[in-house]
Parts: sequence; structure tokens; C-alpha cells
Amino acid sequence: MSPLSLSFTLNGQAVMAGADRHRVFLDLLRDELGLNGPKYGCGMAQCGACSVLVDGKPARACVLRAARVEGREVVTLEGLAEGGKLHPVQQAFVEKQAAQCGYCLNGMVISAVALLRANPRPGRDEIREGMRDNLCRCGTHQEIIEAVERAAELLAEAGEGAHV
Repeated sequence: MSPLSLSFTLNGQAVMAGADRHRVFLDLLRDELGLNGPKYGCGMAQCGACSVLVDGKPARACVLRAARVEGREVVTLEGLAEGGKLHPVQQAFVEKQAAQCGYCLNGMVISAVALLRANPRPGRDEIREGMRDNLCRCGTHQEIIEAVERAAELLAEAGEGAHV
């Protein structure tokens, strides 16, 4: 099968990439575009390690076909920081030491960004619900919840609220 030419926005930059129609987006990100934030976890969209934002919504890059991002805006973990400054969600995860091995961190941060865009002031139950599709095998769930709460505070202090 001949390669497909894809055009999309990746972390604010226009990208042109060639990919087989059936290639998963995670492989394109990691192998061709050199982005290592999204991780290969389960390969079945169950753990969240591969999460990216596509048009502002979380998507599992391990099952997303590359052809599906044509003309869309994609943000990875690498695209959250600006000007060398961590995104408030990333900063909160650092402050609250919400990672042990760090393998789930990409999916947790991406999901937290999406959650806080939809609900800038979530309660603990809403945080648990918003983060439930991400697995942390190290057991830092309490720290992750605290990090999302802290991120909401940081965003409110910065006046960013819904502009996460």
C-alpha cells in the first residue's frame, strides 16, 4: 500500500508526514517525529500511557490510525510547556511528586489537562472519574488526585481557568 501524506498541527507547528493508512499514530509520533512523551503501554487503549490531545480531547495514540489526524490539531506532553516553563498541570505533578516510575505520567497529565479544560474546579469525585481510564501500576493515585487539585489552584491563580 502506498504511503499517505498527512498534514496536521503538532504542538503548534504544521507537520507533513508520510504514513501507511493503517499505521498507528503512536508509532508515527515516536519513530518518525521523535516524540517520547506518549508511551506504548498496553496497545489496546486500556492504560492511557499513549494519550495525546486531538482537537483538545484525549485520544489513545496506540489505537488511533495516523490517517485520522489529517487536518487536526494534536498536542503531546512535549507541547504543553511554553518558553521553557512547565504547564501548570506539569508543575503540579512535580510539586506533589505524583509519579514513581513515571510511565503513566504522560497519560495522567494529558487527561488532567482535558479534565481541567472541561471543569476548571473539579471535586475529588470528579477528578477520580476524569482520571479513571488511566492506570498507575505504582499506586500513586492519591498523589495524582492531589496534583490535579493543585493544578486547578495554579490555573486559577494564573487566571487561566478554562484556557488550560
